[in-house]
Amino acid sequence: MEHEIKLIVMGGSWGGIQASLTILKHLPDDYSIPIILVLHRLRNFESELHGIYSRKIALKVKEVDEKEFIRGGYVYIAPANYHVLIEKEGSFSLDCSELENYSRPSIDVTFTSAALAFGKNVAGILLSGASKDGSMGLKSIVDNGGIAVVQHPEEAEVATMPLSAIQLVPQCRICDLNSIQNFLFSLQ
Repeated sequence: MEHEIKLIVMGGSWGGIQASLTILKHLPDDYSIPIILVLHRLRNFESELHGIYSRKIALKVKEVDEKEFIRGGYVYIAPANYHVLIEKEGSFSLDCSELENYSRPSIDVTFTSAALAFGKNVAGILLSGASKDGSMGLKSIVDNGGIAVVQHPEEAEVATMPLSAIQLVPQCRICDLNSIQNFLFSLQ
């Protein structure tokens, strides 16, 4: 493979939780590439999202903390009501600035910062959802040499997000969930 992927960013909205669980459930606990998961969720409501993932996947799961360094073996979940940015030295930065695409956390914000920090070494995966959030971020990943993957719209619970990404980033890979999982295995 021409890219050595060092970071995976994954985003989704309506239908994104189930899609991401399907992709992540068979990854081993020693999967070495860190995965950052940005899901649209209620902004001012404490949820047990990280607990749901912890019970269903082998990888360690935690919510992102400010200035925390990114490590392999983890799935990091964007906390409610914060944008998650990736810094060039490999740490997180949390931001509570204006909503992007009516969302905070915004997939575009995380994907774009990951593209700027990791360049060709990042893979972005966009799943089911009912908005256009993530399309610009996926374009930024491709523009910086990384890999873009979009869930096949016919398989998505809501196809708006995948269709928007395919229109804006026609060179993206369009895959069903099993193929996305195989793609993740191929990166190691």
